[in-house]
Amino acid sequence: MPTPETPQQADPTDAPAAENGAAGAPGADPWERMPEDALNVPSRAGAAEDGGGPGPAAEPASGEDPAGDTGPARQGWTDFLPSPVLVLLLGLAGFAGWLSWQAVELDWVAEGTRVTPLIPPLLILLGWIVSCAVHEFGHALAAYLAGDRSLRGSGYLRLNPFAYREAFGGLVLPVTYLCLSGLGLTGPPAYVDWDRIPGRGRRVLVALAGPLASLAAAALLALTVSLLVPPGNDTTNWAIAALAFLSLANLTAAAINLLPLPGLDGFEVLAPWLPGRAVRPGRAWGAFGSIAVFAVLWFPSAKGPFTDLFYGLFTLVLPNPAFPGMAFHGELLLQFWG
Repeated sequence: MPTPETPQQADPTDAPAAENGAAGAPGADPWERMPEDALNVPSRAGAAEDGGGPGPAAEPASGEDPAGDTGPARQGWTDFLPSPVLVLLLGLAGFAGWLSWQAVELDWVAEGTRVTPLIPPLLILLGWIVSCAVHEFGHALAAYLAGDRSLRGSGYLRLNPFAYREAFGGLVLPVTYLCLSGLGLTGPPAYVDWDRIPGRGRRVLVALAGPLASLAAAALLALTVSLLVPPGNDTTNWAIAALAFLSLANLTAAAINLLPLPGLDGFEVLAPWLPGRAVRPGRAWGAFGSIAVFAVLWFPSAKGPFTDLFYGLFTLVLPNPAFPGMAFHGELLLQFWG
């Protein structure tokens, strides 16, 4: 009698057999037996809804948007919402403004005691930080609309100055300039990727957007002061003086930035017509150019005629001739150490 052959056992490494007919065999991966539509994977669901099949959709890498632009990952319209930091800054500024309006520091000391107000300088600093955020937002929004998608979701578009990539030029330098000289001056917009913006006209508009935003802020603040103090009246109210000085600071920021010097927005206005060998060093050393402009305007012989020009402009344009005096009072409140 022939001896029966011992049946050969299946080789567990035989992958084709397992795939073709052993989906339910012992040892098979249970995830392989699960229907595609049962997997709670957003990419699969999104692909099914879009008609692209049940397979996993390719997702952009972190820090890259689907169009191929690097930068914060796209999250939708929330990328353009104002940051909670901005809401906090406005809330603190509003509270400091109310305390300055009431001059509460005079009530905290004995009658006749000399007081050095500290809340009005805080109001001015908070207002100036918000003003700088508005200036940079003007650049960022114009750059985004012109083609620089890398700014989406960034602190520049969400008005969060504490999340700037170039925090030194966008926040530290402007605050230092204002405190030491009483002049508004912002740092260079080094965060804009100019190579992503096609056309000279678009680049010029991006460069001008910051000064225009500062000019709009100056006009809004001047209008507020004009409504609070009608023509023929004057005041020494701390809050109103702070608003008047902030209007002057935004106006000087808009004017100084139009100078065609490296580190200022005026340089970027001319950059599309300049050779690359002149533009690249100007941008690389832009912070030093901004500091040099500040150093020149810091001297009284240069600052005096400059500020007198804007005081005269306020007198010419605004209905209340007392506005320059209120702005000067605000500068004295800021520089309380002097």
